[in-house]
Amino acid sequence: MAMNALRSLCAEPRPTNVPGRGLRDWALVAVLIFWSVVEVVLRQDLAPLPLLLLAVLAVLGPLLWRRTHPLLAVGVSFGTLTIVDIVRILTGSQGALLNSSIAVLILAYALFRWGSGREAASGLGVILLWLAVIITLGADTTTRAEAIAGYAFFLFAAALGTAIRYRAKIRIRDVDQAKSREREQLARELHDTVAHHVSGIAIQAQAGRAIAATHPDRAVEALAVIEDAATRTLTELRAIVGVLRAAQDTRFAPQPGVAEVEQLATDGRTGPCVEVTLSGEFDDLSPAVGAAIYRLAQESVTNARRHARHATRVTVAVTGDAEQVRLTIDDDGSAGGGRAPAGYGLVGMRERVSLLGGTFHAGPAAERGWRVEAVLPRTGTSR
Repeated sequence: MAMNALRSLCAEPRPTNVPGRGLRDWALVAVLIFWSVVEVVLRQDLAPLPLLLLAVLAVLGPLLWRRTHPLLAVGVSFGTLTIVDIVRILTGSQGALLNSSIAVLILAYALFRWGSGREAASGLGVILLWLAVIITLGADTTTRAEAIAGYAFFLFAAALGTAIRYRAKIRIRDVDQAKSREREQLARELHDTVAHHVSGIAIQAQAGRAIAATHPDRAVEALAVIEDAATRTLTELRAIVGVLRAAQDTRFAPQPGVAEVEQLATDGRTGPCVEVTLSGEFDDLSPAVGAAIYRLAQESVTNARRHARHATRVTVAVTGDAEQVRLTIDDDGSAGGGRAPAGYGLVGMRERVSLLGGTFHAGPAAERGWRVEAVLPRTGTSR
């Protein structure tokens, strides 16, 4: 089991989307420099200044690239500190290093948070070597309790980095699954629409062939209908190609649309009163857009009923014009309703809207409660 765990660690790749150096990194270094200067001014029990300067540079410099090059940062920092401690032993220098050197714990954390498995294993070896130099060779006068505490601090930093790393990994996986579920649901709905169009084409073709000899004009009309249905089918097929990511059984069932949004209205007996308003033009609306409007409204109303604390009223407004359809859902719940913007339901809604070429926003309303707003093009152009 231990060998399997070791192989798993060595095979672990570096996390994706590693953040680069930012303002917070420079602020951290600035704070540590200020701390070091204060110590040099106030303390009298320090090691010689050249050794202090080298140790400070060994700690502060690598902090700036601890995420992009964690193993290099650990190697430079702890390797330099090991050399400093060996020099102190050989020269018999008295005095301690700066307390600001405790920032090396950040490097240990970053190694396990942002490094690959091989980098983490190699870097841990460098850290343990430095600790062995301090404790075994006597660079500092340490008791057994202090030695154990030293190992514990660095192991805690490594464990914390590993825990946050895997938590972020699980979070990314759950978000990807939520997006995948939404893509598959949208693909099923588009599949049903395409099946309906193809069935219509087949029926019109059969009718046109039957009457072609006796009523040529009606056969021409049938061809026009077939052409229109084929155009719609091609549009929906392009959308399916754009969103389908996994094969899954489909069900031939009528998909809800804008008209079904009115069914979400309630009288408020078992929860907040849900009021639905439809206005504008919804003729010739893409079935995928109509289904998306319904799904978004349904999910938003469900979220409001579950999570909008003290809410008494939820309003759903759908407005259509010549170019787009706008959906707005507002509730009058308290500001501290506990609704997390990063929830997987919102991730799925945002993914669905994005796939259809629209825009999505969810967050606290200007005065009170929560607002969800989506704008979709009538044709549901897939991105």
